[in-house]
Amino acid sequence: MSTTTADPITTEVVRNFVISCAQDMNAALWRSAFSSIIYEGRDSAVALLDEKGNMLGQSTGVPLFVGAIDVCVRLVMEAYGDDIHPGDIFILNDSYLQGTHLHDVTAVGPMFHDGELVGFGAARAHWQDIGAIDPGTTMGSTSIYHEGLRLGPTRIVSKLKPIREWYDLLTRNTRLKETAIGDLNAQITAIRTGERRLAQVLDRIGADTYRAACANIFEQARRLDRAAIAELQDGSYYREGYLDNDGVSDEPVKVALTLTIAGERMIIDLEGSSGPVAGSINCGAVQTASLLRLAYKTMISPERAITGGSFSTMEVRIPDKCLFNAREPSACEWYFTGLGLLADLMISCLSEAMPQKATAAHYGDSMVAAFFNMESDRGQWIAVEPTAGGWGGRVGADGESALINLVNGGFRNIPAEVYETKFPVRVEEFSLRQDSGGPGHWRGGTGVIRSYRLMQDCFAALWFERARTPAWGLNGGKDGQGPFNEIVYPDGRRETPLKMRAKPFPKGTLVVTRTGGGGGYGDPLARPFGEVAFDVACGIVSPEAAAKDYGVVIASDGSLDIARSTPRP
Repeated sequence: MSTTTADPITTEVVRNFVISCAQDMNAALWRSAFSSIIYEGRDSAVALLDEKGNMLGQSTGVPLFVGAIDVCVRLVMEAYGDDIHPGDIFILNDSYLQGTHLHDVTAVGPMFHDGELVGFGAARAHWQDIGAIDPGTTMGSTSIYHEGLRLGPTRIVSKLKPIREWYDLLTRNTRLKETAIGDLNAQITAIRTGERRLAQVLDRIGADTYRAACANIFEQARRLDRAAIAELQDGSYYREGYLDNDGVSDEPVKVALTLTIAGERMIIDLEGSSGPVAGSINCGAVQTASLLRLAYKTMISPERAITGGSFSTMEVRIPDKCLFNAREPSACEWYFTGLGLLADLMISCLSEAMPQKATAAHYGDSMVAAFFNMESDRGQWIAVEPTAGGWGGRVGADGESALINLVNGGFRNIPAEVYETKFPVRVEEFSLRQDSGGPGHWRGGTGVIRSYRLMQDCFAALWFERARTPAWGLNGGKDGQGPFNEIVYPDGRRETPLKMRAKPFPKGTLVVTRTGGGGGYGDPLARPFGEVAFDVACGIVSPEAAAKDYGVVIASDGSLDIARSTPRP
């Protein structure tokens, strides 16, 4: 065993290097990707790990992915053992192994220095089409076999040489052949970028000093986590909520969480949650644990990066028969639907244990709108994007408006200019949704309205959630509004679906999506007159809602009528 040590300065240099390296890897992925959902939406994540699969550096993207990438690396190590060589690339997407839907393909590559394995690079990205029963994404699956090509750990590049048979298999199982291979090559580029960067540091300080610095980083994370949990009051906290449905029936789906703090330990138990369910909202246990790590990190020491030493104080218990512990052949296409609610429930429990950081619930789902045409005169095209919404008010601050949900982090909707250039769809409105934020001393953030005009006959699909359990308020704050959609046909007919499997619509159809707002925090009657008047002037709150919810009267000329308003405490 090496006795080499790393001093504090070297440790800090390495700590910042691994984060910088991951950022360079992600930049390479975004620059090289073929799909707009990656290079614009940034539905991806990258990581640099040590030779044992422990997390070292991560970059912005979808934070939900990062907490599970280490599992993917270890799966590759278990499958191939010593049969891992310089230049190899492995991929996998199995929902029951890595926890997500089959669209999320994880690429893993070993990193060698002077012939010695020193780490791994990993890049996960959403592939637009993976051969499911519907192009792009399907809202109607009831089995994993409806959802596309499923791969366990698979070597696709051997010693820098692509394995032709596997590339052939991939292209035969996707409708967007060039795009799939282009995105795969972008992931490989990200890994190669990380390998080059890592070699630069190892050439300067050596592998032993690098490992010693990494060990220091891990131990610091363990020590700080233990201290943070020990500061919380011991106790047990329970929350539950309901998803609208599983996409197949209209029955609500229960999500339950018990959080227990005992000394330096935190135990999270999902006993009481529904499932498994017939629809496609089942989620693999690996990704469920990753989500709970994310919710933990949101409240506890969010300023520190996640490393292989993080979460050592946290234990996750998931029942065998549960929608959060998907087993074959459960459908998993919309695995993240329950995770948004689960995150809010955990944060609500932590808010009770940490009242100084209490936060109301956020809108909580990706709110996906999808359009496609595989027989268009413009060629095959698939457009899929999430939609932003409102976050919960918190002690001392309003909730953020028009922000992507917690699960997706750096994921973004596609800019209207790009959308209209690449796809025959016009974005006619993208605005804040008035009165959607929950009233409170600190108001919930507002959802958004995003409207799409179809410029050719095509298919449309929707997946919007949290109408039954919209973002709740805390300490007297009120709930935010839930989502609401409307489809207006050229002849004036209207539909109002929240979840809708792909169906054809004629040119000229208008699809109007409205996302939910965040919950409010504290008594709305404590909100200062001036802040309510400002909200009205900005169009965030209507004069009617100002009077009804806040007791603040706004005159017809827009001025504040203090005499007719309810006095503040």
